[in-house]
Amino acid sequence: MASPSTARIERRNPAAFVAGQFLFLVRLFIMAGSLIASLLLHNIWRVFRTSSPWPRLFLLSISWTSGIATATTGTRVRKNVFYAANHHSWIDIPVMSGVTGCTFVANDGIESWPLIGWLCKINNTIFVSRENRASVGNQVDDLRAAMTGDQPVTIFPEGTTHDGSGLLPFKPSLFAALVPPPAGMLVQPVYLSYGRHTPRVAWIGEEKVTDNFWRLLSHLKPIRATLHFLEPFDPADYADRKAISAEVRARIGAAMEGGGNVARYV
Repeated sequence: MASPSTARIERRNPAAFVAGQFLFLVRLFIMAGSLIASLLLHNIWRVFRTSSPWPRLFLLSISWTSGIATATTGTRVRKNVFYAANHHSWIDIPVMSGVTGCTFVANDGIESWPLIGWLCKINNTIFVSRENRASVGNQVDDLRAAMTGDQPVTIFPEGTTHDGSGLLPFKPSLFAALVPPPAGMLVQPVYLSYGRHTPRVAWIGEEKVTDNFWRLLSHLKPIRATLHFLEPFDPADYADRKAISAEVRARIGAAMEGGGNVARYV
């Protein structure tokens, strides 16, 4: 049975369908050009041993090219911060990193993906295993080391994407990196919303990433993504990883129910 978003695409009139396919190809071409230019400039920066802005700018270009108009609310903490956000789709990564310059914690299965895994490595992604519970201690150590680097770290504590109608239970294991937290480190919950476009964006169940990719990139109108940067808190004030996780989930849940504030476009 087709999902609601797929059903809508199937009901497109022929002209809109053809226009969507053409737009998909144009966007794909622009992304390829952006990738080549970003890699070239990234390597030039590396020759001079200076910090490269190009992984972030490439991810930002992916967001723009995909037709995402990004807006923010709240005050973003820029240093000594650990972001935790809800999760809809693969596009959350370029949207979030394009605004913040952050790196991510990702499933280690992505590490072996052609091109994508390599791009994740360039952006200093921290790969974790969902299957090997014995390695959690090492993963927490890696995360603690990354948190003290130049890039803020973002995790998606739901552990998977979903339709955005609510919040899945949070997995608290990675919050152990904040017990105790590095000196001065704050946690900032982020509520990521695509508004009425959420069904089109969401990557649900057994859907192939290529199908989700096509559905998003063939959409004719801009999609608004809003990053609600919620009030940060000191994780040292909480007893353990479960308490920190529960506080993040409560704040994102409250923002979801409240609908956020007036957005600023970036």
